[in-house]
Amino acid sequence: MTPTDRLAVGSAGQPTVRPPLPVKLVIAGGFGVGKTTTVGAISEIEPLTTEAAITEVAAGVDDLSHTPRKTTTTVAMDFGCITIDPTLKLYLFGTPGQERFGFMWDDIVEGAVGALVIVDTRRLDDCYAAVDYFEHRRIPFAVAVNAFDGSVEHAMDEVRWALDVAERVPVVVFDARERGSVRDALLVVLELALERAEG
Repeated sequence: MTPTDRLAVGSAGQPTVRPPLPVKLVIAGGFGVGKTTTVGAISEIEPLTTEAAITEVAAGVDDLSHTPRKTTTTVAMDFGCITIDPTLKLYLFGTPGQERFGFMWDDIVEGAVGALVIVDTRRLDDCYAAVDYFEHRRIPFAVAVNAFDGSVEHAMDEVRWALDVAERVPVVVFDARERGSVRDALLVVLELALERAEG
C-alpha cells in the first residue's frame, strides 16, 4: 500500500488519511514461557493483563520448578497493540498457559491471521499442545524460543525435530524482554500471514 492508497476524500472534498489496517495476532504457549512479558515489551499502550496471584492450590497444579520467581499467572488473556507503520497496526492477544483455561483459546484466536507460539527449551513437553492447536486449525504460526537468561538449551534444528513441526514453520530465537527482538519475531508471523493471504 502506497501513501496515496491511504488517502480518501472526506465529506468536504478534502483528502483524509485512512486509519491503519487492524491485524490480530495471538501470542500463545505453555505456562510461564513469557507470553505476558512479550506483550508488555512491545505494546505501545499499557497492556491489559488478567494476572492473578498463584495460590498454594495452583502451585500444586502448575510446575514452578523452572519459574520459581513467578508469583502471578494469566487467567484470561493479555492484550496490547503496536503500530508497525502508518498502514498497519497489530493487535496482540495472549492466551492463558494452563490447560484448565484452554477453553478460552477458541474465542481468543477467533479472527487471528497468525500466532507466535513461545517455547521454553527447558520444558518442551509443555509446548506440544500449543503447536498442535495451531496445526489442527491451519492457522499460520512461528515457533519462538524464548532465550531465558540469554541462552537456550538446544539448537533450533533439535527444537524443530522435538516439536515435529514442518519446514514451512519458522523456528526462531528471541528475548521476550527486548522490544526489538519481539518485533522481529512478530514480523516473521506477519510475513507468514501475508503469504497465506496472497496464496
